[in-house]
Amino acid sequence: MTDTSPAIIGHSADSLVIIPTYNEKENIEAIIAAVFDLPQIFDILIIDDNSPDGTAGIVRDMMTKYQGRLHMIERKGKLGLGTAYITGFKWAVEHGYEYICEMDADFSHAPTDLPKLRQACVDGADVAIGSRYLTGVNVVNWPMGRVLMSYYASVYVRIVTGMPVHDSTAGFVCYRSRVLRALPLDKIRFKGYAFQIEMKYLAHKYGFRITEVPIVFVNRVLGTSKMSSGIFSEGFFGVMRLKLSSIFTKYPDYSRQ
Repeated sequence: MTDTSPAIIGHSADSLVIIPTYNEKENIEAIIAAVFDLPQIFDILIIDDNSPDGTAGIVRDMMTKYQGRLHMIERKGKLGLGTAYITGFKWAVEHGYEYICEMDADFSHAPTDLPKLRQACVDGADVAIGSRYLTGVNVVNWPMGRVLMSYYASVYVRIVTGMPVHDSTAGFVCYRSRVLRALPLDKIRFKGYAFQIEMKYLAHKYGFRITEVPIVFVNRVLGTSKMSSGIFSEGFFGVMRLKLSSIFTKYPDYSRQ
């Protein structure tokens, strides 16, 4: 794993967006520019898993233009979404960011929604989730089968875990740094999309304040989806394991801190 970012002595932004990439050459330049065009200042950390299509090279070229604001960690191979975010979370905390967001590179998460997620945390939430299902089903250009699978996956998680979250599989989230400092990041078990469920569930069990912000999710136009049947099976069985293990676990309470 190689951190190709310049050494940071200080930075003006209190907010960071972590974007994992694997073969996102069609989207990466535009998504970076869109985040930097926002009125709210966000720095960006790209976690690239040795994309064969040259995504990392595009980012390296852009780092000169956005020096001090665009950073990248290059990993040796495709190591999983969860480990990419864990790497990014640790980097963000180490570098003193207060609001740490995660989002996809393919514009399924609108960069213009980032300030709303951040503001929800400024207003008192510890975790702000960009929710597709808080006000109905706000998904565009997905096949109906995938919409139903995603929606009922969140219903299933809510029933099994008792966690009051409508979109537990969401990958568009803003965390306060205190959450990432408190959670046992090195003990997160899941590497795929079940990672998103596990992070929210642990935040819930630790007593952190979770809120959902309604968004519209738009299916990618360019590039290839990384979704697979294995990802869904990990989530299905992983939720049961999370619930069972929680019965025998005593969690610290951050609800009054």
